[in-house]
Amino acid sequence: MKKLILILASCISTMASHAQTEDKKWNIGLHGGLTQYNGDRGMEFYSTTQASYGFASVSVSRYLGKHFDASVFLTRGELGNIEAPSPWSPAGDNNHFLIRLNTANLVLRYNILSAKYILRPYLYVGAGVIMHEKYQSVKNERYDYALPSFGGGFNIRLSSVVSLQLQESFMYTTADDIDGDVNQYNDGYLYHTVGLTFNLGKKKDADKDGIADKNDKCPETPAGVMVDTHGCPLDRDGDGIADYLDNCADVIGIASLKGCPDKDMDGITDKEDRCPDIFGSVQLKGCPDTDTDGIADIDDKCPGTKAGYKVDETGCPLDNDKDGLVNEEDLCPNVAGILAFKGCPDTDGDGVSDLTDRCPTVKGTIENKGCPEIAKVDIQRITVIASKIYFETGSAKLKLISNSQLDDLADILKRNDAVNLTIEGHTDNVGDDAYNMTLSQKRTESVRDYLISKGISAARLTAIGYGETKPVADNAKAAGKAKNRRVELKTSY
Repeated sequence: MKKLILILASCISTMASHAQTEDKKWNIGLHGGLTQYNGDRGMEFYSTTQASYGFASVSVSRYLGKHFDASVFLTRGELGNIEAPSPWSPAGDNNHFLIRLNTANLVLRYNILSAKYILRPYLYVGAGVIMHEKYQSVKNERYDYALPSFGGGFNIRLSSVVSLQLQESFMYTTADDIDGDVNQYNDGYLYHTVGLTFNLGKKKDADKDGIADKNDKCPETPAGVMVDTHGCPLDRDGDGIADYLDNCADVIGIASLKGCPDKDMDGITDKEDRCPDIFGSVQLKGCPDTDTDGIADIDDKCPGTKAGYKVDETGCPLDNDKDGLVNEEDLCPNVAGILAFKGCPDTDGDGVSDLTDRCPTVKGTIENKGCPEIAKVDIQRITVIASKIYFETGSAKLKLISNSQLDDLADILKRNDAVNLTIEGHTDNVGDDAYNMTLSQKRTESVRDYLISKGISAARLTAIGYGETKPVADNAKAAGKAKNRRVELKTSY
């Protein structure tokens, strides 16, 4: 019975060292080893003169908490003694005996270290039943109790499932005659145990990251993402952005830029920022544009361009005609000109730019807007024509005799196309003032309309009626009234 108790205790203690966890709460073990006897026929467990017999066991264990397990195990083996009698033993005394025993034990183990350690020392205590078979020294099958059983050992984790266990187990029976000798000592057994244990069960791990849901602080981690011991995605740079979401996993960055840094805080990551140390715009890849011409300062060869000026790819204002004056300041941006004339040419070299020269291909005078002076003979002729323009009495209708004179006037204006003509109409004081004003205006318009019909631009002709407001002679006399009824033609440029 002692041998059965010893074997059972050994098995129980082996089972208690399986290092099952909260995730894998059940454990089975297969064990074996050697037994030694201690009792009335031999009092030294570790004596080399003691006989050692083999045993085998199967265990089932249940996780109770971080440091405690409960186990049940079954053992079958042999136990005996071949130690020689002591010198003072009676003649014929024989210490030899051999038994075969089967055990069933329940033990409680205390693990000194938690399951996270590979090497875990432990202590255990328990009790059980021993069945001694009818074999050799035991004449009839019998049952005894293992009380107490205790021991200790080491559990060595080989993987999350398999562990190696080394243990020393002590078991004392409630009987004193298994060895065939009743004396002052109850029979005791020592089991030297080695075994392999296997954790059973499937931990709940919804996100499949290897961390049980109960211990997982990030239970919704995407599949395939590396996690730490808490089940949270790795964050190597410690910036709060998980590596799998961090485009700059080894450099501290900000969430809005997917974990990448932005030293100048312009919204462009440093690795994409052409000017990482200077605040810039997104459109210019993080570079500033001081003159707001659309060209980054680092590329701008004309950084002081005035606002609103169009520029080329180098940031310099456009100068289409390459005359040294930018388009916005060039009055003739598509024709090379002179700086003095704000970029416009002076084709005839008369000091009047082509832009304002009424006669750009003929040299003239500034006073005449670039056109030559009208010939004196033409001026004289115009004066004569003015005195020969006649109207029907009390009417604005031209007399036929005036047509030839106005034809000559049209020819003069065509030869001098830069000349403008002002037609002024006057009356004497006969009749109502308002009537005379209206009549004089209509008569000048009749002259203007005739000239327009001859191809003279209306823009060159101005018609003004003065009525009787500008007399040149005394209206009291007939000769004076005749002089006051007149048309005056004045040229200008």
